[in-house]
Amino acid sequence: MSNIDQDIVKDFAAESKAVLHDLVDLLQNIEGDFSQVQQLEEYTQKLDRIAGGAKSLAFLVPSEHALHMIADYAALCRVVGDKTSQIDGNSQLYDICVALLIDATETLSEGIGALEDGGSAADLRNSFTKTFLERLRWVSNQFATDSKASKKLDQNEIDNLLKKLGMF
Repeated sequence: MSNIDQDIVKDFAAESKAVLHDLVDLLQNIEGDFSQVQQLEEYTQKLDRIAGGAKSLAFLVPSEHALHMIADYAALCRVVGDKTSQIDGNSQLYDICVALLIDATETLSEGIGALEDGGSAADLRNSFTKTFLERLRWVSNQFATDSKASKKLDQNEIDNLLKKLGMF
């Protein structure tokens, strides 16, 4: 079915899960403390490496392989983290976004665990709850109206990733 050595996938998964565990800790430590908003830059940098690694490995497997969804989902988390790091003067939106990122990062970790167990992209897509998707869309709409965040990142980036994940 795929041209990828399963040891490579397992190594990627193990390293990614360790990083994601650290990222959940980071998010939990900054939750409710708007003065820590810049800590999200570390979050986005580490997620960018996971997304890049998954995307590189995804070139070696068919399009229905879970690596494609992992790459897109990690990229979506990175974009939300990046936009959240740019929030200026809105601690309530920051709190909502950090809580969303904690959930999203934990879901990504579960998805990577499923990847180790041979889960498909369809299995991962089914793990996204309706409530999570509604919260993600709401946050996405808030970013669309936040002028500072909109200047750096095009809102279409979130929408396109959601479409690729089959969520929009």
